[in-house]
Amino acid sequence: MARRPLPRILTDRAPLARMANSASLARSRELARTAADGASDVFHPLITIGRGLHRLATAGRGRWAETPKESRGPLLCFVGACVLVVALVPYGPLLALIAAMGAGAWAGRERTTVESGPSETETERLRALYEALVPYLSAEGDPGPLYAHGGDWQRTFDEFAFDGAGRLERLRLKYPAYFTDGEDRARARIEQVLYAKAGRGREYHFAWDELANQLTVTVLAALPADIAAQRFVTSPGETVLGFTDPDSVQRTLPVAAGPERRDAPPVVWRTGPRSAEPHLLALGQPATGTTTLLRSIALQALQHGDVLVVDGTGTGEFGCLVGHPGVLGVESGLAGTLKRLEWASHETERRLVVANRARQAGRPAPEDTRRPLWIIVDRLTALTHIAAAEGRDDPQRWLQVPLRHGRAAQVTVVVADQFDSADLLSDPVRAHTKARVVLGPATVDEVRTVLGAPPHTTPTAQVPPGRGYARLGTAPVVRLQVPATPDPFDDATSEAHRQAVLALLPERAAAADTEADTAAAAGAADGRPAGGDPAPTTEPAGPAAEPVRAPARVSIVKGGESRTVKSGSVEAVRAER
Repeated sequence: MARRPLPRILTDRAPLARMANSASLARSRELARTAADGASDVFHPLITIGRGLHRLATAGRGRWAETPKESRGPLLCFVGACVLVVALVPYGPLLALIAAMGAGAWAGRERTTVESGPSETETERLRALYEALVPYLSAEGDPGPLYAHGGDWQRTFDEFAFDGAGRLERLRLKYPAYFTDGEDRARARIEQVLYAKAGRGREYHFAWDELANQLTVTVLAALPADIAAQRFVTSPGETVLGFTDPDSVQRTLPVAAGPERRDAPPVVWRTGPRSAEPHLLALGQPATGTTTLLRSIALQALQHGDVLVVDGTGTGEFGCLVGHPGVLGVESGLAGTLKRLEWASHETERRLVVANRARQAGRPAPEDTRRPLWIIVDRLTALTHIAAAEGRDDPQRWLQVPLRHGRAAQVTVVVADQFDSADLLSDPVRAHTKARVVLGPATVDEVRTVLGAPPHTTPTAQVPPGRGYARLGTAPVVRLQVPATPDPFDDATSEAHRQAVLALLPERAAAADTEADTAAAAGAADGRPAGGDPAPTTEPAGPAAEPVRAPARVSIVKGGESRTVKSGSVEAVRAER
């Protein structure tokens, strides 16, 4: 017997779909959802208390199950006594009910789960770092090695932190006691591995704790490069080379960085008779800020002393100093440089003789021997090469006396050169310049060769001008950022930096400027060619105590010509090459 089909209304799904998608049904669902949300808000305290009482009851049952059977009887007696006391105390049941509600509300509160431990990606990074250190921190025959392939990295990495991008920011690790942490090359291998695996392009600081056999790796922030030349708060004999990390020095200086003022940690170089590092040597690549460093030192030295500048490059980088009080000369020609440095050598000898005679007579040293004299030399090896080609004396020969006896005579020598010309520096320059600065990108071996010790950070390939390392004598190597002190006569210098540098220059004599401009205009009107005699030769200082005066002319070479101020007259002279 054949089955009769069901009615169409029961098999057709279209009416059911239309009913489900009808506006009335959607409105009903929205009302129900709103009512449920409102009810949950109204009854949220009761829900929290109920959840807390349930958790307390569960904890009580677990505690009862853990209680030994022989201790359950005394525990029941104690609980019964507490209930009886509460029942007999006035308002006891009410206070017990309030305490139970409070305990339930506290136990039932919603707790935010805090994820502890590294994520999966961070764990993989730490495991890869651990495996990379195994060949360098393991040894055959070690019964309990800290580092082994497939070992537990949590045994060695005590502390670690990552930034928001998942990159390592801080790591403290243990290493075995037999690791040769006193050797620079062994340390350098470990630092290179950590630098490669933790992420290149950043600068890391490595703090070795030989006593505890621990190494702490920290990512360093970039040094601020917004500090320009300004009048620093220092005492006489102190020169600010630049600024470093806060934990590298024990003092700060108030500085102006743009529109704001803040305290910055300086690298202070102390000179004078009691200084252990009376002279300085700065090396770097071209356009890395060595000339900027010398210009900054010269501006600070003019506050309390006299400055003699030798510009071996002949590009006029120190032209802003010409004609100002305290500037004894700015030379770039070979003949003028030889005469100036010869005078500086004889002046050093004269100061020593005069000071010694005054000391033997029981009198204080004369004022002209106590005023600091700064000899600032930039790229003197360029003139050394020219002197060797012409068969003349090496200009570095006249630096021997100021370098050897300058500390007692208040004479300070500052030499700057490039890495490719460092082999031409004489032995006295290398031996007596205990304060060292390396600017620009440099390898660990180059930094170690110049400073005598490797840096505790990883040198980066891209650094701003004036960025490098400094070491004063036997002090630790610190990072350095030289304050921005550009040439104010350079067209690329911003107006703010130009005004900052010009504000530090001493006021020049207005009469001398007027006379110099008049003479220069007269010479141009006559059509005379730029020519003249070099600076006169200064006679060596004899045994007498007569002061040896600097030649009474100041010349600056730029663009192949120089203007020379001599005894109130001005002549245009050719630069001697």
